[in-house]
Amino acid sequence: MAVADDGSRSVALGMSGGVDSAVSAALLMRAGYDVVGVTCRFTDDGAADRAAADAAAVCARLGVRHIERDCSGLFEREVVEPFARSYACGLTPSPCVGCNARCKLPALLDAADELGCRAVATGHYARIAQLAESGRYVVKAALDARKDQSYMLALLAQDQLARLVLPLGGTTKAEVRVMASDLGLPVAEKPESQDVCFVDGDYRAFLRERGVRDEPGAIVDRNGTVLGRHEGLANFTVGQRKGIGVAAPQPYYVLGKRPEAAELVVGFADEALIGGVLAGPMNWQAIERLDEPRAASVKLRYRSRAVPCIIEPEPEGRVRAVLREPQPTTAPGQFAVFSVGDTVLGGGMIEEVASV
Repeated sequence: MAVADDGSRSVALGMSGGVDSAVSAALLMRAGYDVVGVTCRFTDDGAADRAAADAAAVCARLGVRHIERDCSGLFEREVVEPFARSYACGLTPSPCVGCNARCKLPALLDAADELGCRAVATGHYARIAQLAESGRYVVKAALDARKDQSYMLALLAQDQLARLVLPLGGTTKAEVRVMASDLGLPVAEKPESQDVCFVDGDYRAFLRERGVRDEPGAIVDRNGTVLGRHEGLANFTVGQRKGIGVAAPQPYYVLGKRPEAAELVVGFADEALIGGVLAGPMNWQAIERLDEPRAASVKLRYRSRAVPCIIEPEPEGRVRAVLREPQPTTAPGQFAVFSVGDTVLGGGMIEEVASV
């Protein structure tokens, strides 16, 4: 991790109150940066209060400045409202991917500009590199594959990547815990945060509060044969096997949703495989655009493994990924993130899935 090459030694570090951003502060200081801890408050609740207090305590321990910023309006507009709208349309959104590009990084960059910091940093487990042949900035996978979060940063633009420093890209979570303990940081044993930070408990109750109604409808197979009834499409996720409520000699899987008819489409295991996806519009990192088919790997969910595919350009900045082998189905609203080796090519939201 090198100090910014324009001579600036100041960095605005996004601090969530967790152990990852705390250790990031220490590593940045060790690398010669002047660190300002920035806690962007995206919600106005007790959890946000505790996170800000933890971040302030870490900064006090390390002797660095700490500020807070109210970013709740931006978060509501760019993350929470699209999350609810997506579910209302029958999608299964992945809010963290869009949040990093449209909310967290913009908020942190605004804070950096006000503070006079050229660089920004976060506690993500990934690496930033600049390609020698093109000069483009890319996200690369973390050295610790188990903690790799490059998928979550696939929508970041070139101007964002050019200012981003990721101190944890070459460390493991275990090493981070040890460093936090050795430094006497008050968050050394703090548990991991939940995936959807703005939903406390059952997301279905959250959606009802946001006006997403649970319209009952039919459970059908691919041919439209009615197999049963459901109480609301938001209660189901594509790929789900348990809790569907229809008995059969084999387990049913959720294959898709037809929100216009309030139908839940189910099928057996051999039907719950896909041969490709249509995704986009794409955000490219390693390349400027896709002009012809090329081989790559793709992750269809954050927790899934990368699998070989061929990416084919489609109109309006979209791509079609043809999978080398059938894969378990994924849901429109998730993100397809393409890579070559450990380098992210780009990512886009999945709009359609193609059956085998």
